Amino acid sequence: MTGQVWTTIDFDKRGIQSDFARVPNSTDSSAYGWVPVPMLCFNGGEGPTVLLTAGTHGDEYEGQIVLRRIARELADTRLRGRVIMLPALNQPAVVAGRRNSPLDGGNLNRVFPGNPRGTVTEQIAHFVVKTLFPLADYVIDLHSGGSSLDYLPVAFAHRGRNQEQAERIEALLEHFAAPNTVLTDGRGGRGDTTLYASAAAHGLAALTTELGGGTGLSQRGAAIGEAGVRRVLRHLGIAPELPAPEPEIRRELRMLPPETTVYALEDGLFEPLIEVGQVVQAGDVAGYMHQIGSPLTSPAELRVNADGIVIHRRFPILSKAGDALIGLAAPI
Repeated sequence: MTGQVWTTIDFDKRGIQSDFARVPNSTDSSAYGWVPVPMLCFNGGEGPTVLLTAGTHGDEYEGQIVLRRIARELADTRLRGRVIMLPALNQPAVVAGRRNSPLDGGNLNRVFPGNPRGTVTEQIAHFVVKTLFPLADYVIDLHSGGSSLDYLPVAFAHRGRNQEQAERIEALLEHFAAPNTVLTDGRGGRGDTTLYASAAAHGLAALTTELGGGTGLSQRGAAIGEAGVRRVLRHLGIAPELPAPEPEIRRELRMLPPETTVYALEDGLFEPLIEVGQVVQAGDVAGYMHQIGSPLTSPAELRVNADGIVIHRRFPILSKAGDALIGLAAPI
């Protein structure tokens, strides 16, 4: 163990263990308290290790549900290798149903590699990097669009730093088999500070997902995530008897640069005219922005400025200047 986060789990011990990553958090009401981050370890002996995480953003529910489904089945499945699972990685945000932690405002997927003496959010990231990454061979961090985005179901991975890592990442993507796959350099959204980018920088084969979005649960997205995790665990020989559906045909995409994203340039009500997954061309009308205080004023027309596929669309209608409304990808 490095840093101040600790757990009673012995990762080398055979069998199933359940505890917390205990993140010190001294407050007015609890001088020596800690934040409980639920953690499971399934150890079947010799074999690779997969680290599975969800709830990195608390308002993204598909991955949280998927890992709970998988956990219950692994408890009754013969294993060869090890699965370390944290289905509510940013526990304070999960409990609050928010993207960011209510304790410190931290966005866990933007603070890697973390800080051992930083905020609760930074300490969680540091624990993942310094304690869990050295144990792992593969990492899957399940995300979805959350309360602000509707997302095309997609798996993202960073390009490998060498041929061996690149081949392992490609195999991971192939067997996870999301309907859409994107290899990225993390240019948008401070992607170099994400969990899966940090895992790739440490030489691991890692991927992340987007499995739908909105304030509810996408059963299709959850099904895609669950099937993908099952196929990976079977392929790696960790859970050879785990039932897994045959993969769908994969479509490889590339993210278009951030400057092709349609942003709100003023506050207002966004009226979208295009759907996630729709093929669009430069000049197509993406929607309208209505001024809240001027009902007689004609809405501003928002146009797509590149050819592509709508990979994400803003979910809430109420928008502010700077909000991302429409994001684009293109087939390879």
